[in-house]
Amino acid sequence: MTTSPTSKAGIKYSHTIGFLANSGRGFNNPVDVALDSYGILYVLNRAGPETPIRLPYKRVTICTVDEEYLGEFGSGGTKPGQFWWPSSLAFDCEDRLYVADEALQRISIFSKAGELLGHWGEAGALDGQLNRPSCILFDSNDNLIVTDSLNHRVQRFTKDGRFLGKFGSLGNGPGQFDHPWGITLNNQGQIYVSDWRNDRIQKFNPSGEFLAQWGESGYGESQMNRPAGLAVDSNGNTFVADWGNERVQVLDSDEKPIASLRGDSVDSKWSSDYFAANTDEGIARREANLEPEIGPQQYKDWGHTREKSASVEKLFWGPTAVKIDDQGRIYIVDSLRQRLQVYGWG
Repeated sequence: MTTSPTSKAGIKYSHTIGFLANSGRGFNNPVDVALDSYGILYVLNRAGPETPIRLPYKRVTICTVDEEYLGEFGSGGTKPGQFWWPSSLAFDCEDRLYVADEALQRISIFSKAGELLGHWGEAGALDGQLNRPSCILFDSNDNLIVTDSLNHRVQRFTKDGRFLGKFGSLGNGPGQFDHPWGITLNNQGQIYVSDWRNDRIQKFNPSGEFLAQWGESGYGESQMNRPAGLAVDSNGNTFVADWGNERVQVLDSDEKPIASLRGDSVDSKWSSDYFAANTDEGIARREANLEPEIGPQQYKDWGHTREKSASVEKLFWGPTAVKIDDQGRIYIVDSLRQRLQVYGWG
């Protein structure tokens, strides 16, 4: 096991799942992951842009934490059961999988085998209507909470799409949003929302009343640059996919920073198998410099970490989502590297 540079906080890199593949064992622009009641992983592949050649790559990949490939379902398109800009997925208490689609303004419902069970959603700004639903999850009552990004609010629905309530409006004040993205709950049912363009996290009670906020724009410790998905573990630690800073920030229960994960990936089993079977590509990879030295002038020219992440193979590049399983394993969706990086508490 490779040890993370942040192991002083007790967090260690475990392994990587995935590599680039248009179908079968691998991912194509993964944006989210959900776990069913048995801990099986369902990975949502956005596979943009939306061109005819890429539409078949839009799918849900099913696998285990040990990298056993179990199958896939879905394709791109606008018909029922198809995806255009799929953004998030979540399981209800009956292990039915719900998938949000930002372009189609709808929530689709599938069995674990990928059978379409239904869908709902309507474009607009009225109560119950949607404009770019970016993240979804279920509360303790099995109602679906949705970050309605371009309506700058959070909405709550029954599983069949009946509107229950909302909170938030456009702005930068407490309880307001500017393109909310990620959403999660702690073990008290309190709601955390990553407020994307305000570069902060906001916290609400289960009814949607504002409680607290933290974060400010920037690249330093505890600062954020377009926070995306987030998760809270059983000890109250918050993991934020700090998308624009190419890292995952870890905050304790008092919202104080305790770690900053930049990525530690090594080859997954899937990629190792591929390079073993495709020897020319395997040789080229072994000979490539996967961790080039970055000089001071490059840092100055780049201004922040994005180009370093693009150049150094092990680092996160476009982290979009974080999920935590019941064993405390942390799954980070490394979107532009076509993989999940898995961490745990050492």
